[in-house]
Amino acid sequence: MDSRSLMSLDLMCGNGLALSTEHKAALQTSLLIVKRNYKFNKVLFWGKILGIKNDYFIAQGVGEDEMKDKKYLYSFNCMNWHLLPHATEALAEEVAVVATGRFMGDPAHIYEHTEVQHRGEGEDAVEEEVTVKVSEEKRLAVAVFTIDKEVAFVPRGAYIKSPHGTVQTNRSFEGLSPTEVTKLNNYLHFTEPKNLKKKSILQMADLNPSIDFLDPLSDDIPKGSWSLQFEHGSRVCVIRSLLWLGLTFIHIPATPEHGYIYVGDGLKNLDLPVMM
Repeated sequence: MDSRSLMSLDLMCGNGLALSTEHKAALQTSLLIVKRNYKFNKVLFWGKILGIKNDYFIAQGVGEDEMKDKKYLYSFNCMNWHLLPHATEALAEEVAVVATGRFMGDPAHIYEHTEVQHRGEGEDAVEEEVTVKVSEEKRLAVAVFTIDKEVAFVPRGAYIKSPHGTVQTNRSFEGLSPTEVTKLNNYLHFTEPKNLKKKSILQMADLNPSIDFLDPLSDDIPKGSWSLQFEHGSRVCVIRSLLWLGLTFIHIPATPEHGYIYVGDGLKNLDLPVMM
């Protein structure tokens, strides 16, 4: 959610996503300072991950390429922000093994996991205990990165890809029509596409390469992992992820107003296939 349009959060009040007046005022001031200090092109309020002791407020800083140049920061009071470490695949694998359950709300908290590994063969075989340690700050970085990678999305046409491959806001985007907002194929994952290269030449012929360079939500598996509804007198389209409960997206048809926010425990809903 763009820091300049935090008032749009009022449209999500029915989902329990409202921020206090104090937090809104703090965000509008502090995110401007973050933008200046880190030289970001844009700063977004990403959401909040709920912890047992404290909650983490998350902000996203965006560079020239709005899809690839991203950094994340966290805060406990919406005023003092700390840069999250970069989430790598190796770190994600460590976190998957070590960290389980809810976040504590303490970035210095250490998760530990000890396992027995067998080295050598035959008579030379030995058992060795290996302990893996991961801080909650690193776990938080992986959770935010994973949520963004799997369920962050935008309306079709809201972003364009230049001939040089840079992804930026489409300033001429005027919103989806009342008919278009009802179809999941008009919403695109805001991350590197996986299925686009698998499409046939015939399917690609109907696409506009400047705006159709991402995977649509309609291709997601399992089917039914998204909930689309109209609220506020059918004026606002609200889409929720059932895979990452707490991810809520809004779009006002025929306007450029759109955005998403995540407010949840940072845990993936692994029971979704059974629930459907």
